[in-house]
Amino acid sequence: MNTEMNVAPETLIWMYATMVKIRQFEDRVYLLFLQGEMPGTIHLYQGQEAIAAGVCANLRKEDVITSTHRPHGHAIAKGVALKSLMAELFAKKTGCCEAKGGSMHVGDIDVGMIPAIAIVGGSIPVATGCALAFKMMNLDRVAVCFFGDGASNTGAFHEGINMGAIWNLPVVYVCENNLYGASTHVNKVMKIKNIVERASSYGIPGKIVDGNDVFAVYEAAKEAIHRAREGKGPTLLECKTYRRGGHSRTDACRYRPKEEVEYWLAKDPIPRAKEKLIKMGILTEEKAKQIEEGVKMEIDEAIEYAKKSPSPRPEDTLTNVFA
Repeated sequence: MNTEMNVAPETLIWMYATMVKIRQFEDRVYLLFLQGEMPGTIHLYQGQEAIAAGVCANLRKEDVITSTHRPHGHAIAKGVALKSLMAELFAKKTGCCEAKGGSMHVGDIDVGMIPAIAIVGGSIPVATGCALAFKMMNLDRVAVCFFGDGASNTGAFHEGINMGAIWNLPVVYVCENNLYGASTHVNKVMKIKNIVERASSYGIPGKIVDGNDVFAVYEAAKEAIHRAREGKGPTLLECKTYRRGGHSRTDACRYRPKEEVEYWLAKDPIPRAKEKLIKMGILTEEKAKQIEEGVKMEIDEAIEYAKKSPSPRPEDTLTNVFA
């Protein structure tokens, strides 16, 4: 990391604490699912925390993000309340989507997170549409779209980014390339080496980022978001990363080579950030421990809140329905 980064110490600590919060949240949720406490299924974000934290550290509350079937990390980084997020996973009335979204559709428009879209690539045209609205209404707002490597081969990717490009919309496209679309390696579904090469097809800048380095993500996102806010159009960021677990809770990851797993797990973004912050004199081991303990307490409270919250009534299925 460049120690001359002009970033406030509190922002650096926020990014670290946010990564810790995401990791602990996902670890606890995984256990709760294994124990049969939660309905549905889950797609967890462990290993990719630096992307959500580094990008969202540059956003304002009024900016919006769109997410995927793996949305918990984005939700936490954008400010969705932990209690309402946990309650949603427990399918409770107090959930951020009143139990109508579940794990793959969490969000809270009040903090700028459009409920996540589980359709692969589906979040791309939605973010582009938000950016079009911002431009037409002369609003100083930016849309950021998170999506995976698998989404880059959908029609929505090409049509959405092309639209953002030709109209110079205030949108940033963030590809979280964790190498696998479910169990299929990215090199089996495209002949180019990097997804970011496609940016040139639309006449927009593209950048490859170490997605396991929160400071590198922060700097790349800062430049892209500033560019979008200045009316200069979209940027495509390809953040190279790796999920620590399976595609979903039933995935044992037998398709991943042992050497590959060992290589990427050694690049864990949280200890990397901790080590750099300690070297910079911004974080101490004691402070890091306090952050971890504070996050654990917050998650404990969220679980207790969710368990005690009321379940929705059958007639609640008829509310907030617009079709």
